[in-house]
Amino acid sequence: MANLSGKTLLITGASRGIGRAIALRAARDGANIAVLGKTDTPNPKLAGTVHDTVREIDSVGGRGLACVCDVRFEDQVNAAVASTVAMFGGIDCLINNASAINLTSTLATDMKRFDLMHQVNTRGTFLCSRACIPALARSSNPHILMLSPPLNLEARWFAPHLAYTIAKYGMSLCVLGLAEELRPKGIAVNALWPRTVIATAAVQNLLGGDQAMARARSPEIVADAAHVILTRQSREFTGNFALDEEVLQAAGVTDLSGYSAVPADQLLPDLFL
Repeated sequence: MANLSGKTLLITGASRGIGRAIALRAARDGANIAVLGKTDTPNPKLAGTVHDTVREIDSVGGRGLACVCDVRFEDQVNAAVASTVAMFGGIDCLINNASAINLTSTLATDMKRFDLMHQVNTRGTFLCSRACIPALARSSNPHILMLSPPLNLEARWFAPHLAYTIAKYGMSLCVLGLAEELRPKGIAVNALWPRTVIATAAVQNLLGGDQAMARARSPEIVADAAHVILTRQSREFTGNFALDEEVLQAAGVTDLSGYSAVPADQLLPDLFL
């Protein structure tokens, strides 16, 4: 089985949720992981810091590097990339997971929140990808993976939360463009999105609370799907908009029941699907 032993991953938004799960899955292979996140000190309202994730990475066999970084700021991103290269000798995989969400109608979306979503989601993805390309180009199997949805221009995906959809689709447009731009360099660029709601702090606090959490899958399903993609040959798999369960099923995983506490027909579908 292909694994990520000795590979270096840079993961944005890795102090909790899906980013943390991807980090720990790679760490169990013996990977090096740069954990990028804004949370440096514990927050009583939101569990997880970059240092907590690094301690977990180290405890399961990986090597972690804590990078306090807000992906809105170029100097912080460049510093995190430089620190990663200095410590681990390069970068093999970039996971653009950091994201801001606000599911509000146009009149209910203030411009400060609009700007935040675009700065983190679209601009942050573009910035982190741009910063990592030189190091990725030196890797033997380089990957960029966005946690973003398949592109679908039907109005029903825009009308309820236009600002968020534009910001999230901006990440997916980066996949579309970068996959073709970087194809000659052998750098794979793909998107991964969950088929169902995933049990994260955003779901708990913003998207339905305990009821939604009870009908969600664990972040580990996305982490396992990401692992499958990141261990594929980069020149053979690029420009794809993948769904977590389809990736796992194609890899031979037939039983997904371990990722949730309820049967499949009771799971909540995720946005954009």
